[in-house]
Amino acid sequence: MASCASMCCLTALSMPPTSTKVNEMSEKKKVFRHEWKYLVSYPEAELLQRRLSPFLSLDRNAAGGEYMIRSLYFDDMNDSAYREKITGVNFRQKWRIRVYNCSDSRISLERKTKNGSYIYKESALLTRGEFQKILDGDCKFLLEREENLCGEFYYEYMAHLLRPKVIADYERTPLTLDAGTVRITFDKNVRAAIGSFDIFDAELPTLPAIEPGKLVLEVKYTSFLPQMVKTLLPLDGQEFSAFSKYTQCYEAAHHLTDPTAGISKTYISGRKQRNVYQGLF
Repeated sequence: MASCASMCCLTALSMPPTSTKVNEMSEKKKVFRHEWKYLVSYPEAELLQRRLSPFLSLDRNAAGGEYMIRSLYFDDMNDSAYREKITGVNFRQKWRIRVYNCSDSRISLERKTKNGSYIYKESALLTRGEFQKILDGDCKFLLEREENLCGEFYYEYMAHLLRPKVIADYERTPLTLDAGTVRITFDKNVRAAIGSFDIFDAELPTLPAIEPGKLVLEVKYTSFLPQMVKTLLPLDGQEFSAFSKYTQCYEAAHHLTDPTAGISKTYISGRKQRNVYQGLF
């Protein structure tokens, strides 16, 4: 018969450490969603909205039928997120700060993880003052935040020289359905805002970043896509699109204005311009 000490040792060995349990629980909370993208014409989009509207609800935040999304994307000094996208890397991540209608009522620091056609998004709210600190390179406050995401952004900022690259603007019409947690969005007028990284300036000039006459249709769902939606969504001749708002806006903003074809080392904040890598080499 095994001694009590032996039994205690066996029990201890069979139980994972507390930190492992916490990590396992955190991983279980991560729910990757399916994401399908199409490039469709405006007439096709109008037809689809008419077919879907009796069955799906307009998002309550879409006053007047749509809202504007503005995202400030970050990338490292090697433009890794951009290069991974255009070279077809299957697993990749993007960092951005997002606002709606150029308002500071909700400012979200977000990381979007993509694995094939699956996505996972994490976010943490920022104040306007915290956003300005990030633009100014004063990110240490992120280490005091409770959210792990903030600390991970700080690590990327410091270790990989993550810096703001481009602003992407567009108007979104969002439709939702509880069954299968379905969300279908129509994103039009995708464009790159230039001249500043002030995401609250509604007067920033923009450059088009999408083929004329086209918009982006996104279909997202968590558990399953109801057959009713599948039936309503057939797109004759349409293929899944690898369209990325970040890469398209990056090319629109940098490839037209930067003789080094997108290797951006500086940014403009209001009237102040400086080298964001200054002092790091």
